[in-house]
Amino acid sequence: MLEWAVSRGLAGPRRMLALLGAVTRRQTRFSLMLIAASWSVLREAVRPNTWRRTVRYEFRHMLTQAIGGGLYSTLFTAALTGFGIVTQAVYWLGIAGMAQLTGSLMVTVLVREIAPVLVGVILLGRSGMLMLTRVSRLTLGGQMRTLQAQGIDPFITLALPRTLAMMVAGFALGMIFGTTALLAGYAVCRVQGVINGSIWTFFNDVVDAMRPLDYVVVPAKCVLSGFFVGLCACLTGLDATREDDLGTLLPRGFVRGILAVMVVNTVLSVSFSS
Repeated sequence: MLEWAVSRGLAGPRRMLALLGAVTRRQTRFSLMLIAASWSVLREAVRPNTWRRTVRYEFRHMLTQAIGGGLYSTLFTAALTGFGIVTQAVYWLGIAGMAQLTGSLMVTVLVREIAPVLVGVILLGRSGMLMLTRVSRLTLGGQMRTLQAQGIDPFITLALPRTLAMMVAGFALGMIFGTTALLAGYAVCRVQGVINGSIWTFFNDVVDAMRPLDYVVVPAKCVLSGFFVGLCACLTGLDATREDDLGTLLPRGFVRGILAVMVVNTVLSVSFSS
């Protein structure tokens, strides 16, 4: 009788703990999958037998699509950013008599913070959503089960090369974005007469304002943004269920990609801000 009473009294707390555990597992499930998949990509990428012909083909195809497809969007966005941020910064610093701070401001605002975030968003919108659509269709259509039945690992065949291709594309587009934004800003300022020095002087001021750590942190932001955008898109597509369709998968993948880009840039900025 006593055991029955104790068991009955603990039924309520058990249900609460079960509910709390279910919510926690559901909310952290994808984050844990992302961490495990990140390690799997890095581990498998260094194995020579991973890079079979099909994997190499997927890598080249995705790299061409990510860089070629996102190039015009990157150039256009970088030009608008240069027109807005660089021009206004140089103009107002000149009025305030602090033109010597132009290089420092460009590095802090444009190169360190804005460029990696915008490159990640471009990769997500231009290539990540396309990748998610293709992978989810294979999953929902049953082709993934067919590959597994044939002894082919869908993660190594699809997710690994696409993730690494997005990582390389993130670095390439990040460098293109920063250079284009600075060139566009300098061109507008030179036409308006705000800057009288040569373009080499302008870039020299920017380079002088960069810390040695910036040459590591800024590329790392672009590389990791591309890496996690590609991995989030692939995992979202591979994790699709029968209850899902493109109407639910695309918003889910977009939110996960945006969060990944923001977390990467925030963590690196806070960790290396001093």
